[in-house]
Amino acid sequence: MSFELSARDGSSATSDADKAPLLPIHEGQVSSSLDAPSPASTMNVGPSAAINNDTKNRAIQLLFGAGGIYASFLYYGSLQEDVFRYESEDGTKFTHAWYLQVLESLANVTFGTIALIVMGVTSNSKNSLGLWWGGTPNLPKKPFLSSGFSQVCSKAFTSLALANGLSFPVATLAKSGKMAPVMIGSLILGGATYGLRDYLQVVAIIGGTAILSMSKKKSSTSESTPLGVVFILLALVMDGVTGGVQKRLLADMKRVQ
Repeated sequence: MSFELSARDGSSATSDADKAPLLPIHEGQVSSSLDAPSPASTMNVGPSAAINNDTKNRAIQLLFGAGGIYASFLYYGSLQEDVFRYESEDGTKFTHAWYLQVLESLANVTFGTIALIVMGVTSNSKNSLGLWWGGTPNLPKKPFLSSGFSQVCSKAFTSLALANGLSFPVATLAKSGKMAPVMIGSLILGGATYGLRDYLQVVAIIGGTAILSMSKKKSSTSESTPLGVVFILLALVMDGVTGGVQKRLLADMKRVQ
């Protein structure tokens, strides 16, 4: 009865819960509740962190590989220069370039075999062939043989050029242009495509190395023989063949895997 009268008078009926005093809310509680991440946002943290870690690992591997290549080639060039500049007491110089190449190939095979075994043992898994030392089934054999043959010939021709009187500044200048025949070989044999930026980068690298080599040549009094120049040109041709075959080999490997 009282409810009906209050309703008629225009007043609203309130419950006991409505009349309960309001608890004070601190600003820290409001901000913390607003700043708290939602479950959907916390779920995305894991994949992004994994991607960042994978990117960092790839960058470290790239720097380690590129640094190792440059350091190895610099040390290799220094040793090669010491070998061909050596002169005995009677004036005899080292001219057995193919013997040196055989020793280099044996060292490559030995190191490659050891690395293959170590990687197979540390992987703790067998490949599809069931071999613990690694390996990939259905590999194209001919490109490997062609690439290995052209690479061995390139090194041998470089050694023959030095053994037949090519000066080291000229050899360095010629090998600094190695990227040009490699690019041509990749275009012809590997089916690669390059943009304007790639060509400009190659020209800049070759030009910078050529300037450095020419500055060294001014301080050198040794002259190069025509036979040495012929051998170094053959070495550059083999570099181009190696680059093109390896480019095609990488494409074939992707299809095999």
